[in-house]
Amino acid sequence: MPVSLQQQFQQLSTVLQQYRQYWQLLPFSCPQLPWQNAPLQRCLLALDETQIRLIDQSSRLQQQYFAEFFPVLFSLPGLTAAAAQRTTAALPFWLENGIAGRKLQQIDALCQQWPDSAAPVVEWCAGKGHLGRILSHRFKQAVTSVEWQPDLCRQGTALAEKYQIKQQFVCADVLAGPLSTVLQPQQHIVALHACGQLHITLLQQAVQAGCQQLQLVPCCYHLIPQTQYQPLSAQAKAVDLQLNKDDLKLVVQGQVTGGERIEKLRSTEVLWRLAYDELRAELSGQPHYRPLASVSKHWFSGDFAAFAQWAAQQHQLSLPAALDWQAYLQRASKRMALVQRIELVRHLFRRPLELWLALDKALYLQQHGYQVQLTELCPAEVTPRNVLLSATKRQAAF
Repeated sequence: MPVSLQQQFQQLSTVLQQYRQYWQLLPFSCPQLPWQNAPLQRCLLALDETQIRLIDQSSRLQQQYFAEFFPVLFSLPGLTAAAAQRTTAALPFWLENGIAGRKLQQIDALCQQWPDSAAPVVEWCAGKGHLGRILSHRFKQAVTSVEWQPDLCRQGTALAEKYQIKQQFVCADVLAGPLSTVLQPQQHIVALHACGQLHITLLQQAVQAGCQQLQLVPCCYHLIPQTQYQPLSAQAKAVDLQLNKDDLKLVVQGQVTGGERIEKLRSTEVLWRLAYDELRAELSGQPHYRPLASVSKHWFSGDFAAFAQWAAQQHQLSLPAALDWQAYLQRASKRMALVQRIELVRHLFRRPLELWLALDKALYLQQHGYQVQLTELCPAEVTPRNVLLSATKRQAAF
């Protein structure tokens, strides 16, 4: 008998609460392995860097190494892979121009899940409207693409006109207020990788307008204005699981689609942030970790001294003229080995936390009269943010 969304949500809530000490923490602030679990500590300390990397990227190896420590976690039901509802013909080359390979695969996977519907389509947070353009071409439907950046709207409009696609752009900030002139009951609203507050607002406005159909692939759950996550469903509001932005960032850690260069930059970023923290603690006499804001990856293609100068400015700290940069990097390397082991355990909870967040959205839609399904849109190699939420408004009984 299939597990209901409510049952799945309750199971996830129980497991996340039971094991919260293993994932609801900041690894950078830990001077040692933070758990009083001697067998787990021995397991972690026996791993080398290569093993850590391989385990982190393999659900099979995660289960092999950690199932004995977290048996309930590994018995949770996962998402069902979305079965292709339709076969899509290859796109003409001119329609694929300018769309990166993985993005095209993601769009194609969403097209395979496209339901039979004559409802006009609204593409949420459209960018240049690649998704909307392909949907309109494939399914002969009118598409309204909503995007807040005027330049992207202009580029998308030019492409639609060039290829004679039935697609119009509405330039609007969806966070500024309800799109009451755009959203209507007889509509199919879609978003592929809408971030944080953008997909939350999509759900709230779709419910308010009573949109007939909805398909959403959420992304970047931590990009919200509040310091704490605000649950949408009654069930999530009743759970004792307060999530801050650091907790939400856990979901998007350890991306598998970045490539070798991106992975190297991420590794450099962790090392440099830890090295700077060693320097900051020494100069300020304040040993407790102080976080830094996110920063462009280009910083980590330069040299550590420049990054440390930038970081010190963020903390209003003056650096001495002469410093042994290498010494701080060597100290950070030891801390990094500790962080990697803590993160390896935290990462076991990435997917359960992502599903908990997705189920909160699904249950919210259920509460407002929608029939909802959660499926795995595509393999994680195409995108690790592959949770597809599909919803259809139930017809009112007369």
